[in-house]
Amino acid sequence: MEGAGAEPQRERERQQQFTYQVFPERFPDGKPKRSFLATSFFTHNQKCQLMLLKAVDRSPYVRLLLDAMRRSGCTVYRERHFSCEDCNGNVSGGFDAATSQVVLCQNNIHNQAHMNRVVTHELIHAFDHCRAHVDWFTNVKHLACSEVRAANLSGDCSLSNEIIRFNFGLKQHHQACVRDRALRSILAVRKVSKEDAQKAVDEVFESCFNDHEPFGRIPHSKSDAKHAHRDFQNRDRYYSNV
Repeated sequence: MEGAGAEPQRERERQQQFTYQVFPERFPDGKPKRSFLATSFFTHNQKCQLMLLKAVDRSPYVRLLLDAMRRSGCTVYRERHFSCEDCNGNVSGGFDAATSQVVLCQNNIHNQAHMNRVVTHELIHAFDHCRAHVDWFTNVKHLACSEVRAANLSGDCSLSNEIIRFNFGLKQHHQACVRDRALRSILAVRKVSKEDAQKAVDEVFESCFNDHEPFGRIPHSKSDAKHAHRDFQNRDRYYSNV
């Protein structure tokens, strides 16, 4: 007879397999062959690496998260914890908990603002992974909570982004956007029904929407993020001197 842990393990493997279909380079033999032209000129990978460097150096969202990860004992190193790869579908990035790596979809990220949001979004997942025992593959509510937080705090639902998507003008629009983005993210990387994903988002929404760590607020703009980073640094200095 199989042990009690066999079924969760099978589910974890099933969901991991589905996720890696989105990120094919996560497979050991998954790196696609590149043409001579692709490797000779300014490639997606080189552009991705340059945009990542700018995000790490200049984005107040990213800089705050990197400081928070370091203070939590999970220092992030650009060369080790970020990977620019080709991805399937329309996904822009992902967090691979098995390797503690942020995957950046170099074929789907085309400008610096988009890169900044993706790095921020995935670092929020990394921060959650660092501070909590997140069961990414067998507990959809854990995933839903982190997706709600990422959509809420990363700028995904900023007014400017929603205007670009032609989504604006609704009452409590920010909350509606966060719910929608969280739902889309779950369905992109997990083999669950829309009904189950929606139920998970609904069940965790209130508590996770109101969890603003490590920002201490919802950073609706770059200016908000700069103020949040300054406040975080001041808190860090205070606790260091206590």
